[in-house]
Amino acid sequence: MVLESTVSYQSGPISPYARPILLVRGLIRERRHWGAIYSVLSRLFPSRPILSFDIPGNGSMAHLKSASTIAELRQSLRIQLRLQAMSISSIDIVAISLGGMLALDWQHNYPNEINSIVLINSSNARFSPFFHRLSWRSYHRIILALASRTIRQRQQRILCLTSNAVYRHQDTLNQWVEWAGQSPTSLSNACYQLKAAATFNFPHQPKVPTLIVSSKQDRLVNSACSEALACHWKVNHKQHPTAGHDLPLDAPDWLIKQLSNWFRLVDPDTPLH
Repeated sequence: MVLESTVSYQSGPISPYARPILLVRGLIRERRHWGAIYSVLSRLFPSRPILSFDIPGNGSMAHLKSASTIAELRQSLRIQLRLQAMSISSIDIVAISLGGMLALDWQHNYPNEINSIVLINSSNARFSPFFHRLSWRSYHRIILALASRTIRQRQQRILCLTSNAVYRHQDTLNQWVEWAGQSPTSLSNACYQLKAAATFNFPHQPKVPTLIVSSKQDRLVNSACSEALACHWKVNHKQHPTAGHDLPLDAPDWLIKQLSNWFRLVDPDTPLH
C-alpha cells in the first residue's frame, strides 16, 4: 500500500444512514497529524464519512484556551460532531494517546452515540503507575521539547520522542514545522492537556466493543499501559513489535490492516474497497 502525504477532510452534508469514523489525536497534536491514515480509510470505506476535529488549544483551534479535564475536551468534540452531522445515530472512534481517554469518557457518558472504540497507545491511572503512563526516561526530553526556542527544534524533539524511525520522516518533520508555524500550541495549553491526561482515572468497563492497539517499543508511554487495559477489560489487543508512540506514523500499513479487520468485525455489512 502506498500512503499519501496529503490530508483532506470530510465536508458537506453527511448521510444519516452512514456511520462516521472519527479520528482523534492526542497531546498537543492536531488532526493533520493523522497524515495518510485519513485518505487511506476514505478509500477503503467510501460509503463512510471519515471525520477528525481539533480540541481547543490545538490545530485550527490553537487560538482557544485548552481545557484541563478529559470531560471538557471530550465535550468540545461532541459539539463539533453535532454541528457537522446532527442526524447521525452513532460513530466509531479511532483515538491515540490522550484521544483514547476522550473516547473512553465519551462512550461511558453517551454510550448510544458510540458504536465502537479503538485505543492506540493510551493509558489509565486506574491500572498503570505514573512512570508507565509517561515514561520516566522521557521526562527531561519532554521538558526540553516544550521549552524549545524554535518551532523546528520543538517538532524535531517531539518526533524523536514519538517515532522509532526518525530517519524516515524528514519530509513529515517539515510538514509538522509548517503546521506548527500556522497553528502553534502554546506552552500553557500544552500544560492544561498534560494535566487532563495525568489526572484521568477511569474505573469502568467499556460499554461498547473495544480494541486496544499498542507499540511494544513505545518510549513515551510504556506498552504495559495498553497491556493492562486489555487484561483488566478482557478486550482484543493488537501490538506492533517495533513502532514508536506515534504508531500511525511509524507503521501506517499495519495499523490500516488492524482497523480494516476491526471494522469488518463490528460492522460486517460495511462495504470495503
